[in-house]
Amino acid sequence: MKRILSCLTLVAMFIAGTPMAFAKESTTVELADKAKSAVLIERDTGMILYDKNSDEKLPPASMTKIMTMLLIMEALEKGQIKMDEMVRTSEYAASMGGSQIFLEPGEEMSVEQMLKGIAIGSGNDASVAMAEKIAGSTDEFVNMMNKKVKELGLKNTHFKNPTGLPEEGHYSSAHDMALMAKELLKYEEITKFTGKYEDYLREGTDKKFWLVNTNRLVKFYPGVDGVKTGFTNEAKYCLTATAKKGNMRVIAVVFGADTPKERNSQVTKMLDYAFSQYQTHPLFKKDQSLAKLKVSKGSEKEANLQTSEPISVLTKKGETVDDVTQEIMMKKDVQAPIKKGDELGTLQLKKEGKVITESKLVAEKDISEASWWQMFKRVMGDFTKSS
Repeated sequence: MKRILSCLTLVAMFIAGTPMAFAKESTTVELADKAKSAVLIERDTGMILYDKNSDEKLPPASMTKIMTMLLIMEALEKGQIKMDEMVRTSEYAASMGGSQIFLEPGEEMSVEQMLKGIAIGSGNDASVAMAEKIAGSTDEFVNMMNKKVKELGLKNTHFKNPTGLPEEGHYSSAHDMALMAKELLKYEEITKFTGKYEDYLREGTDKKFWLVNTNRLVKFYPGVDGVKTGFTNEAKYCLTATAKKGNMRVIAVVFGADTPKERNSQVTKMLDYAFSQYQTHPLFKKDQSLAKLKVSKGSEKEANLQTSEPISVLTKKGETVDDVTQEIMMKKDVQAPIKKGDELGTLQLKKEGKVITESKLVAEKDISEASWWQMFKRVMGDFTKSS
């Protein structure tokens, strides 16, 4: 690890917004023969460990709610909503069919309770209520979903609603769904919801409601703490699951299994394969400061760049990471104002000259434009020094 850290280099350059094409491990092992499509990735690196038709466009059913939860977590991080803030249920939200927590028009629940209803109970009504809370309308929230799809560089996904209820033109792929889950799992607190097997809503009332996680692996596979199941007659049985053992977290996705048993069996095979064959070597935690970047005309002269997610190196079991180097590339000519979380650079991990992992580096905090008085003092200070 010391050798890796000693190889850190800084390169000042403009970072293009093109998505990273993650490397793929070659395996002849058949892990999901009874699924239409499947993929297995390691969370920190995005390395694909198993692939079966993972770019095929298919109906994702309630796995759609992975994107819904991602936008909720982003809104929480930005301070746009708070966990204890109350959310009112509209007539439209209450009218949702399929899986629901039976919200009534005008009923209020906190963001935290709504998130429970989505993550554990797959509530379509709760999903729409939160969409309206965040974006003002379901249509605008769907626009946000598709904007995030583009931002993540997903090529085989388009959403028409925040629930996954069948609708023409609403589709995703196993690989895209895995990358959405990867992004969601940056918010480690989400597993407090997705990893719970059972909970209650409306406690202390005569309408107490028991939630049971639709993802049974949360209870029956050690380390599974998410993320989301899906089922419609068209999509059949789907699951995006994540599990963590030691330092390693993996994501397994299955589309189109004929039964819940087959779905869970194939996901279990993929998880077993990952944990038996690979190991993760952690380098940095989320929100860890790695570099400073000069800021022009800012209230502060420099911005701290920090990691936006956990960063690791993946190897086969028994292999070392001594030959991995790091490179930080930073945007240049950055001017204030800067918002917390703005992408200002990229960390690349390389092996034998090839990029094996790439991750965004973001601003640690807001930096406002400097006032005229700050600029005046700064100029005078520089003049004094030069004299």
